[in-house]
Amino acid sequence: MVGTPCQILAAAKMNRFINEEFPVDLKIGLFCMENFSYSYMKEMLKEYGVDMGDITQYRIEKGHLWLYLKDEEVIKIPLEKAKKCMRKNCQICMDFTSEQSDVSVGSAGSPEGWSTVIIRTEKGLKLIEAAENDNYIETKPISEDGLKIMEKLAKEKKSENKAEINKRKKVARPVLYRRDISEEEFISEVFDCQFNDLKGDVIDIGACVLCGACVYACPEEIVEIRDRKPQIKGNCSPECNICYVSCPRTYIPNDILSKKLDAEPFGKYIKIISAKANKIEGQDGGVATALLTYTLSNNMVDEAIVVDKSDLEPWKPEAKITDNIVDVFNASGTKYAACPIFKPLKQTREGN
Repeated sequence: MVGTPCQILAAAKMNRFINEEFPVDLKIGLFCMENFSYSYMKEMLKEYGVDMGDITQYRIEKGHLWLYLKDEEVIKIPLEKAKKCMRKNCQICMDFTSEQSDVSVGSAGSPEGWSTVIIRTEKGLKLIEAAENDNYIETKPISEDGLKIMEKLAKEKKSENKAEINKRKKVARPVLYRRDISEEEFISEVFDCQFNDLKGDVIDIGACVLCGACVYACPEEIVEIRDRKPQIKGNCSPECNICYVSCPRTYIPNDILSKKLDAEPFGKYIKIISAKANKIEGQDGGVATALLTYTLSNNMVDEAIVVDKSDLEPWKPEAKITDNIVDVFNASGTKYAACPIFKPLKQTREGN
């Protein structure tokens, strides 16, 4: 799968606690500062006379949201104004570079036309080396200036959002995923927690990332996303806590998410490089698309979870599972809006 830091964190939890039943084997994480409400963004763009159907590309850089339109006009919106559309859950995220992934990819720190790649696991290292050997990507060392830019952004996100977490704690809305607990403590804390606890601890206080992990994980298939939030349409079975366990904003054992790494801007990693795709043209260096294409073409994975755009509403993100490289190309490019990325996993499990 390719996903944002919160989505990757949910996958890491399900990899641990759902084990063989959870099919995601390779996690490619994206750099992410914030995400936006689709409906709020749509309303804001009306002030600029922009219809979402006329946008060919979004970019966030140099303190602005840039919109590239079909008529080749470019609209520049100050990021501070765009941040009024930011989802509340983004204000408590401490992760800029998808620290729980196998490979992280983003534009910060690398020259135009290149991507920054953070290799975090041996699995990720083997993927990058194989893709480079087969000429899908080329790599080079990242510059010292590039590392400083990345570090500045990562530290800013950690410090600013840590302040928000402390602020919420003072008004009795503690951010559970930032608690420092062992796996033994985690198992004790979540033992009796069901959907109503998830609703009170995460959904109702603006911490839900809308990833759809609870929808996928529910064995009774009674959790669904309606009105842009998870809701239940029945009663939880006795002693079932899997929706609560799977959520990236409930408790997380410190061996998955160590709070000691708060001082490390990029989390744990093997090395950081710059890279670009050789066979395709994508956003920035096109590396995420190239890696997906490589894994599918070489049968390293059976299918990929990607986020495409809805056929009905322009630029509204829609997750899909595919083994078709054309679908991967069509899904390239950042959408900057929340998406229930695990929802199609449930549909696949049901045979739809």
